[in-house]
Amino acid sequence: MAISGLGFSCKTHFPLRPIFPSLRFLKLRFSSVAAVEAVEEPECVTPFNSVHGKCNGGDQKALEWKRLNSKELGISTSMITKPTRKVLNGLKRKGYDVYLVGGCVRDLILQRTPKDFDIITSAELKEVMRTFSWCEIVGKRFPICHVHVEDSIVEVSSFSTSGRKFDRDLSDDFEIPVGCDEKDYIRWKNCLQRDFTINGLMFDPYARIVYDYIGGMEDLRKSKVQTVIPASTSFQEDCARILRAIRVAARLGFRFSRETAHFVKNLSCSVIRLDKARLLMEMNYMLAYGSAEASLRLLWKFGLLEILLPIQAAYFVRHGFRRRDKRSNMLLVTSNMVGILAFHTALSEFPRDPMVVAAFSLAVHNGGDILEAINIAKKITAPHDVSFHELSEPQVLGSRAMTHEVMDLAASVKSALCKMTDEHFISQAMSGYPQAPYSDMVFIPLGLYLRVCRIFECVRDGAEKGFVAKQGSKIDYESLALGGMQEVRHIFARIVFDTVYPLRLNQEHDTLTLAVDTLSKENLKISIKLNEDTSSVTGELLLNPLAYQVPSQTSGMQVHSDCSFDQK
Repeated sequence: MAISGLGFSCKTHFPLRPIFPSLRFLKLRFSSVAAVEAVEEPECVTPFNSVHGKCNGGDQKALEWKRLNSKELGISTSMITKPTRKVLNGLKRKGYDVYLVGGCVRDLILQRTPKDFDIITSAELKEVMRTFSWCEIVGKRFPICHVHVEDSIVEVSSFSTSGRKFDRDLSDDFEIPVGCDEKDYIRWKNCLQRDFTINGLMFDPYARIVYDYIGGMEDLRKSKVQTVIPASTSFQEDCARILRAIRVAARLGFRFSRETAHFVKNLSCSVIRLDKARLLMEMNYMLAYGSAEASLRLLWKFGLLEILLPIQAAYFVRHGFRRRDKRSNMLLVTSNMVGILAFHTALSEFPRDPMVVAAFSLAVHNGGDILEAINIAKKITAPHDVSFHELSEPQVLGSRAMTHEVMDLAASVKSALCKMTDEHFISQAMSGYPQAPYSDMVFIPLGLYLRVCRIFECVRDGAEKGFVAKQGSKIDYESLALGGMQEVRHIFARIVFDTVYPLRLNQEHDTLTLAVDTLSKENLKISIKLNEDTSSVTGELLLNPLAYQVPSQTSGMQVHSDCSFDQK
């Protein structure tokens, strides 16, 4: 798995990720609904061998082994990142077999940019160590190699070690086809250990072949998430797969197979066994890449939200939001990070004037200059979204009253943050609904809580000395990944404006430009663009920068007979 040096290998920073932007709202909203009810698209596959065995997810049906031409599937080697190519080439030149496997192959087939790449090789891990100058073996139970390439880490596993992940031999549950050669058998056994069939595809970028041994292509065609082995067994072996199932279905807009859905719901309480760091990581991924709304819908539908986020589950109950409800609400369109969740909680407990909400977000943006923020907010003429319960009827407020309201909102956000990290309060969030499972789970660590508090402290404490608000609308992804306060606060303001003043209510304005005279020597011009520029950000920033990978720039490559990828 190629991991940006800006993320996983560095210390935690609090991040921000915006909601769905106005112009992409309908497209992403469709995806979130599709996560509950999937659509089917035909996909052509070419069988090369046939085996009749006990199928994925426990269904009894015939499985075909398939060997597919990657070019016909639309896979281009230009979609593989440079660090990954270097590792593939290094091992291939040594004579080892190398494959891409898992979610990256699935995404390549779906013409999506993979968030990372997993490599598996016939080489032993010690041989991988000898191949690369900067490499170490990590993990005791399931060891893999971390290969450092430039500012990234590429994860490499070996067939020899991955075969020891499970105590029992999964191949005993499946029939082996007549005439199966050794390499096919090794690849097949490894694919049987994957979590879901659509993650069990293996890609040889040199032979340009995608191997499908467990029905992954058929489930991709049906937009279906299905476990490789019976779901009850799969989820009991690793309850984190329940959260991964939600994440994959939400991100791709896929549905669950009937058996998988049954055990996601019935075994949902088992996720409590996961440690808090793992839960935070899974929540980061679920609320990332534009899939926050779809993830929340699925967590709510399958009874996981009241376990992981009881405060937000209580909000759904209070507003009569049913498990399969297709309606929207403010929580669904702003559920992308801890800070935004706290901000929404504060508004849901005490609705505010939209002008106060705008002034608060602008004060966060400029580092705590409330007077300047109020002056800007008063110039807003765009209509606000009246469908949200969290926004009260607009009132005519003087500067002093507006300042008081903004300060009070800041205090409410701080209070909401405290509640989200208080076991007793969380345990009482669903107390009015005795049928709900008991949960006092706090998976937000103290360090993250303190970093989130710092985002909003400037509103209560006054303008920060030396802080300069971000100019322009272009997102600095590297700064955001590192938790840069200027970038984080800028994104927060954009989230709020995209929500409170959506473009669909103000189509005549391509850009909302707010210019004010400041107390400094120069004029400050803040432009909040509600057009295509905004859509490049929304859905790409995460709850936690540890889970964020700056989009890589790739160009065309071609595979030559010398077993290396070259730039065209």
